[in-house]
Amino acid sequence: MNYRLETIGLDVLLIRLFEQIDEANIPWLLAAANRLRAIFGAQLVDLVPSYTTLMLHYDIEQLNDVQARGAVRNALANLQPEQNETSGRRHELPVWYHASVGPDLTRIAKLKGLSEQAVIAAHCGRDYRVFALGFAPGFGYLGLLDPALATPRLDTPRQRVPAGSVGIAEQQTAIYPLQSPGGWNLLGRTAVTLFDPDREGYSLLQPSDRVRFVAIDRAEFLRQGGDDTPMAAGA
Repeated sequence: MNYRLETIGLDVLLIRLFEQIDEANIPWLLAAANRLRAIFGAQLVDLVPSYTTLMLHYDIEQLNDVQARGAVRNALANLQPEQNETSGRRHELPVWYHASVGPDLTRIAKLKGLSEQAVIAAHCGRDYRVFALGFAPGFGYLGLLDPALATPRLDTPRQRVPAGSVGIAEQQTAIYPLQSPGGWNLLGRTAVTLFDPDREGYSLLQPSDRVRFVAIDRAEFLRQGGDDTPMAAGA
C-alpha cells in the first residue's frame, strides 16, 4: 500500500497510511503495527497508532535513520489486513446524562434543535471504535459520532474536568479518565475506571475496541460508585 514516511524526531518516524479518518483504516493500521513490531523486535521503543498514522520510536543505539526506514519498508511490503483480525473487545459503559455533570447537554440540545433525550439517544445509538489513545493515560479517542451531534470544541477549555466526564468534539466522543483540563462538550459522567496502573495494559480501552454508551439514572450511577458532585457554575 502507499504510505508516507516523515521524520519527526532524532529517533522517531511518522508513518502516514491514510489522509482521511475512516473506520475501515483500523484493520490496516493493526496489520501494519503487528508487522512493525515483528520486524523491529527489541529495537522498537514505542509504537503509537492514531486515526491515520503510526508513530514509531526506535532505539537509536541499535539503528540509524537509514536502517530504520529500511525496516519500515520491509515491514509494510505487500501489507494486507489479517484475515483473522478481531475487532477488539466490546465495552458497554454506563453514563448518567444530566446537566449537573454534563453542563453542555442543554446547550447542545438547543443548538441542534433536539430535546435532551434525543441527544442522549443519539449518543447511545451506535458503537464507537477506539481509534487511538492519547492526551492522558487511558483517554480513548472514539468515533465516529452521529453527524447530528458533531460540535466544535469549546473556545476556552475548562481548567478542571472531573474524571469520568463524557464529552463530544467534532466527529469524536471520549471519556476523561482523570481530572484534567479539557475543551470537549460534556454530556454526562460514568463511574467506570478507565486507567488503572495495576491493570494489564493500564487502559481499559485499547485501539480497535468498540464502545457502546448506556444511559442510567442517578441512583444507578451512585450505586456503581459514581461521584455526582455538580460542576461549578461557569466551569
